[in-house]
Amino acid sequence: MPEERVAVVTGGSSGIGAATVRRLRAEGFAIVAGARRIDRLREVTESAGATAIALDVTDRASVEAFCEQVPRCDVLVNNAGGALGVELIAESDDEHWRTMWESNVFGLMLMTRALLPKLEANGNGHIVNIGSIAGIETYAGGAGYTSVKHAARAISHTLRLELSGKPVRVTEIDPGLVETEFSIVRFDGDEERAKKVYEGMTPLTADDIADCIAWAITRPRHVNIDEMVVRPIAQARATIVARNVGL
Repeated sequence: MPEERVAVVTGGSSGIGAATVRRLRAEGFAIVAGARRIDRLREVTESAGATAIALDVTDRASVEAFCEQVPRCDVLVNNAGGALGVELIAESDDEHWRTMWESNVFGLMLMTRALLPKLEANGNGHIVNIGSIAGIETYAGGAGYTSVKHAARAISHTLRLELSGKPVRVTEIDPGLVETEFSIVRFDGDEERAKKVYEGMTPLTADDIADCIAWAITRPRHVNIDEMVVRPIAQARATIVARNVGL
């Protein structure tokens, strides 16, 4: 019997990360999930039959301690990140920007660097970076988030160059509007404001994105899905959304 393949998922305590834990476990992967909210993470992993380990991707010591407990890695899903605030550049918040860069960019680098040897060693590794349409477009009030997602996209593209000829695939998945805790966090817990983001339309769900991840990583090993842009039908661009038209 072949050894069970192992998928590592960061930010697994909610949203896309939690949906990915459940979906990849259903696909037959052994799952090691990491997140800062360890109690929330355990709720996800216990029901899915996965392993939970505390992880702060912005902390090098935390990343190293986490990765030491992962004996094998076939798939790394770099999902941890998120957005904070919608301030104009002229009114930008230093801590918002710093936190976004540390989680979305520095954390992605730390996790990828730490697990690359294990991804290469198994002869069929796969890195999936969860980006955003914010890595392709820009919009007023979004510079903090769009800049980090543009940077993450550059990392994905660079990895493809650096890993050319090696047995590691690299995929970036760039979702549009997905209704998770994303907007609640971005708006500092303001649930009413967050609801308005999805008002009058049908957004993507976390399960939709987990489905995309599962499809990409289950292609034949010679097939690399470089990038996938996924939007709800009602969303044409980051700030162009058809509302109240039944979509």
